[in-house]
Amino acid sequence: MSVRSIYPGNHLKGEITVPGDKSISHRSVMFGSIALGTTKITNFLKGADCLSTIGCFQRMGIEITEEAGSILVHGRGLRGLSAPSETLNVGNSGTTTRLMSGILSGQSFTSVMSGDDSLNSRPMGRIMTPLNQMGARIRSIHDNYCAPLRVEPGELHGIHYQSPVASAQVKSAVLLAGLYADSETSVTEPALSRDHTERMLKSFGAEISSAIHEDGCATACIRPCRELYGQTIQVPGDISSAAYFIAAGLLVPGSELLIKNVGTNPTRAGILKVCEAMGADITYLNCQNMDSNTSLTGNGTAASIAPGEPTADILVRYSQLHGTAIGGSLIPTLIDEIPIIAVMAACAKGTTVIRDAAELKVKETNRIDTVTENLRAMGADITPTEDGMIIAGGSPLKGAYIKSYLDHRIAMAFAIAGLTAEGETTIEDSQCVDVSYPEFFATLECILN
Repeated sequence: MSVRSIYPGNHLKGEITVPGDKSISHRSVMFGSIALGTTKITNFLKGADCLSTIGCFQRMGIEITEEAGSILVHGRGLRGLSAPSETLNVGNSGTTTRLMSGILSGQSFTSVMSGDDSLNSRPMGRIMTPLNQMGARIRSIHDNYCAPLRVEPGELHGIHYQSPVASAQVKSAVLLAGLYADSETSVTEPALSRDHTERMLKSFGAEISSAIHEDGCATACIRPCRELYGQTIQVPGDISSAAYFIAAGLLVPGSELLIKNVGTNPTRAGILKVCEAMGADITYLNCQNMDSNTSLTGNGTAASIAPGEPTADILVRYSQLHGTAIGGSLIPTLIDEIPIIAVMAACAKGTTVIRDAAELKVKETNRIDTVTENLRAMGADITPTEDGMIIAGGSPLKGAYIKSYLDHRIAMAFAIAGLTAEGETTIEDSQCVDVSYPEFFATLECILN
């Protein structure tokens, strides 16, 4: 166990880059592995979760190498994976487990996926249900709808799945299985979840389309595919990682930070809308690859980044924030950022209400519980609800002993809270940040003045 102490800083100044986007890094390796030819990935996130994805595909016969800072995935085609000789170790990565379930459902061999204790307690029924409806043969070895999961060969057929939740992982698992089905597969979700899978699969050659309906529901459709083809992908900076420094710049008096080359995909950038609603001073510079669904504006031309993914440099200055209401279709675009949004809300004037976020219960921890416990330890006025929390902000935070429960987003969010608190804040099991941002604390130290 590692323990990290955080003390209030005078201000934060400087220019930083954040690691490559975690979601895009995962997908780059997965899609490159089942494509023909070599996929070259730059700015790949070498966090523990993404390394678990690499390890799994290497165990299925895919050669993955590093050359001059780029990851090279030597794909063998949709049906080129080999039966693993051992259990596929997914570590702590829910993304690896759920998306790979869709791919494995279309293979001609049996495989088993298992992870650490935390991963093996997370619900997998949400992807097992639609995949088995397609004809997959995937079951929970302990019959508890959790990993370890055993996937046996099955004949897949296309379905139209009405997802009860807006979840990119559920949608992606079904669409990936749809590559191997006998007819079109579609997924309708109550709101549009992050769409990295749709954007990237299209660039690899998949026949895929999507639409948003008048009632706010969104449908993605994919047709069976003969082959995908390797691509060159530059992964943009992860907005989930940038979120901690956006918050730090807004909360610590006298701060001004420039965060370079951040992915601003509108299905991921909900935190920027929340910041603006709270009165944040944020400027977007060097905006690139913007499309009609992207609300940000700026200068620039198409960049050589992950296909269709918009980016921008984000300039953040200290601001007096106020409370806001967060819910509905905005939630899927910021679900991973709610811990740091809760910290911002605790420091803002007025009340912030977060609702429609029951998905928080099935993350690395039950984040409604862990955010509530730790903010209360720091003296914040927070009330948990069934699907979110109510935070009455404005009271000064006090340094406290923070339990991360090995949840990387909890550890990083409360490290930022510690910068605004009176006295020392101690983060238990701070090494868990390695899952998504191994250099987090080093970057933080570089900009503290």
